Amino acid sequence: MSNVNEGQPREQWGSKLGFILAAAGSAVGLGNLWKFPYIAGKNGGGAFVLIYFIILFLVGFTLMLAEITLGRATQLNAIGAYRKIRKSWAWVGSLGVVAAFLILSFYSVIGGWVINYTMKSFTGALHVTDGQALGMMFEKLITGTTEPILFHGLFMLATLLIVLGGVGGGIEKSNKIFMPGLFVIIIILAIRSMTLPGASEGIKYLLVPDFSKVTIGVVLDALGQVFFSLSLGMGCMITYGSYLGKDSNIPQSSIIIPLIDTGVAILAGLAVLPAVFAFGFDPSSGPGLIFVTFPAVFAKMPLGSIFEVMFFLLVLFAALSSSISMLEVIVAYVVDEWKINRKIATLLTSLIIFLLGIPATLSFGPWSHITILPGRGFFDTFDFIASNVLLPLGGFLLCIFVGWIWGTEKAIKEVRNNGKISFQWAGIWSFLVKYVGPVAILIVMVRSFL
Repeated sequence: MSNVNEGQPREQWGSKLGFILAAAGSAVGLGNLWKFPYIAGKNGGGAFVLIYFIILFLVGFTLMLAEITLGRATQLNAIGAYRKIRKSWAWVGSLGVVAAFLILSFYSVIGGWVINYTMKSFTGALHVTDGQALGMMFEKLITGTTEPILFHGLFMLATLLIVLGGVGGGIEKSNKIFMPGLFVIIIILAIRSMTLPGASEGIKYLLVPDFSKVTIGVVLDALGQVFFSLSLGMGCMITYGSYLGKDSNIPQSSIIIPLIDTGVAILAGLAVLPAVFAFGFDPSSGPGLIFVTFPAVFAKMPLGSIFEVMFFLLVLFAALSSSISMLEVIVAYVVDEWKINRKIATLLTSLIIFLLGIPATLSFGPWSHITILPGRGFFDTFDFIASNVLLPLGGFLLCIFVGWIWGTEKAIKEVRNNGKISFQWAGIWSFLVKYVGPVAILIVMVRSFL
């Protein structure tokens, strides 16, 4: 099918800053707030952070540039981009669209919990020092029937309304609020957390290098965290790149976006870990850190209720900035390929994702006994298929496609825009995308199965 926008100018970002904030918003998600601080601390603190930065350049920058360039060159959605260059490769783009569908269906469930807790933080219902009571409160929410579905629907509605506004009026505008807001809140929380009595242990846990803990497992943890943290392999950056003009500096953006994502992750670590250590809580409690541990921390902190509201607004901003990019991957595909206008495409796809998310919502409560894959309910099955199969496979094939099928010479020519944009790293990037990227992602894929 031809592009719906043939003969019409494609929507574009209003500014370079708008694109960078939107792309960084896509990368910054819930994983930055709970997973990075814990994984970094567990794997040698500052030593892990150093390894993470090396992999961020070798793999993160490489794939980011490849995705954005492919999108900008074709001015099409994830599937259309592959098809325009090599028809037989269109199915690779569909891996990203299906992954976005699956991830958003369960990510929206967590987003619903975040809205619920944001509302509770305003009413003071979370101001409880007893971790056990908070654990029961969280369990009551996620094992319910009506309430989780209602909040899952509210989160999808918020995502839908933003995407409905289009690239400039919806996605760009919202990220110009979300991202600065996120940075202001996270910096205030980090300062508050680091100035608590006993906070130094948490700072040490995150930042002081312990090279004795560095093993091949630590390197693989860093590799996996870089890949998943940047939303690579899903077509988000292909889609966002397709709204760029030819004068945009892709190499510069491809460095800035991963650095913003990592900056948020490190700031999150400085906001979370010193406070967790100061009050004697366990930093390894995963997602429970957000919904159980941290409310207990705030309840023990002077002016804690104010910081609690700020924290849950921060989590909500991070969740929404990611969810809108996932929905946009799907909407762009429907608009380009099915020739449906944006409004109908957004409403239709959002409804399907909401309905798909209902089994995921109920898999902690009434449907917890139903398993799809061995030992996995709907929620965990969607997560496993998207995270362990579709995303790594999509990332691996992206490297093969850009490196060997389209060819790095053509990709570099697109980046340089007739010599108007400087790309001094072109030779190194070409080597990385052809050889280092595929091997690194193959390792992520094999390890995620093992």
